[in-house]
Amino acid sequence: MEASVEGVRALKISLVVLLVTTILQFAVVLISGSVALFADTIHNFSDALTAVPLWIAFILGRRAASRRYTFGYGRAEDLAGLFIIVVVLVSAIVAGWQSIDRLFHPQPLHNIGWVIVAGVIGFLGNEAVAVYRIRIGRKIGSAALVADGVHARTDGFTSLAVVVGGVGVLLGFPLADPIVGIVISVAIMILLIGTVRSIGRRLLDSIEPDLIDRAERALREVDGVVDVNQLQLRWVGHRLHGAAEIVVPDDAWAGAESVVHEAEHHMERAMPNLDHMAIRVATVTGATL
Repeated sequence: MEASVEGVRALKISLVVLLVTTILQFAVVLISGSVALFADTIHNFSDALTAVPLWIAFILGRRAASRRYTFGYGRAEDLAGLFIIVVVLVSAIVAGWQSIDRLFHPQPLHNIGWVIVAGVIGFLGNEAVAVYRIRIGRKIGSAALVADGVHARTDGFTSLAVVVGGVGVLLGFPLADPIVGIVISVAIMILLIGTVRSIGRRLLDSIEPDLIDRAERALREVDGVVDVNQLQLRWVGHRLHGAAEIVVPDDAWAGAESVVHEAEHHMERAMPNLDHMAIRVATVTGATL
């Protein structure tokens, strides 16, 4: 619950920051006609909108598990990640289409200085959101929130590309604006590859190898555990669920229950995101409990 509250707070703050950034940039689009800035504005607006499904997912994740959803509703975060992918893809297509059209049908730009200022504003707004989302996402273990933060950071660099396009127009190269708009659209597409990979891995129950190593070390440190036969972890939203089989000596069978309790405590200390860990005990000769 506490992690979900932090996630929602991060989304609220980043949503406000990006909406303010988008409004300021759109005002400059209206007085300048820059398609590069228009592409960046669309992308920033779509990035702001991605906070909404994540917000809903965090709220759903607070609901208790039921007989139908025995692991709870944490997977709603991954579904929100799929929605983010669709929104970003649409924004890239719209921005690219506008830029290509302006490349073949050029129009004069106005107030180039304001375009450059708007690009800088876009960079600062996105970088602030990126730092905040990534920090909170890593803290609570939310891959969707971290991916959204990385997405915002890339948006910041596309805003700097708007600045480059504005400088190019000032130097006498008017096609710099639509060319930069196309470059921004391509950058968005490249960004999607990493986002798709991250969300796809979560949907397939992929787990970071360092988490497996940390869990295995925690179990091996328990007095009485001589080996770890099997270890499984999976993300359910931003919380971890897992199962393990630990090996104890044959003569330690009577104290196996206390070993399990100690193993659970070690896992809780080593992995704060852990919600549930099912631990089975086996002896060296193969008997199980």
